Amino acid sequence: MAVRIRLRRIGKKKQPQYRLIVADSASPRDGRFIELIGRYNPRVDPPLISVDEERALSWLRQGAQPSDTAKSMLVKTGIWEKFTGEPAPTPAPAPQAVAEVSTESPEVPDQEPTPEAEEDLSPTSSEGEDTAAADETAA
Repeated sequence: MAVRIRLRRIGKKKQPQYRLIVADSASPRDGRFIELIGRYNPRVDPPLISVDEERALSWLRQGAQPSDTAKSMLVKTGIWEKFTGEPAPTPAPAPQAVAEVSTESPEVPDQEPTPEAEEDLSPTSSEGEDTAAADETAA
């Protein structure tokens, strides 16, 4: 008989509460269970998690496998760390916001501008005159 530690849903419609139970893996979610070892209420702030540490450790030592959600609850309460002897994994830091990328070339402060570069940067009025002369001839 494979034994699992998992959640059992209780509560009214749209008002979930859960019990942390030990059950046979073949039994349905809200069906028969062996033992009630904790409670979880996600509707309060902060969510309420209460687990009978002694009974949970006893079942884990006997070979009960927790579901993913039950394991995360055991990690949050510190029971999983006591069972495995490993510290809980720390969450990775949130990624930093990406800085704006400039399309302009960076200025180099130690170099003097070359005469060609100064000519390129100076405004030219010949382009405006050419378009004005073309407009006059068309009119």
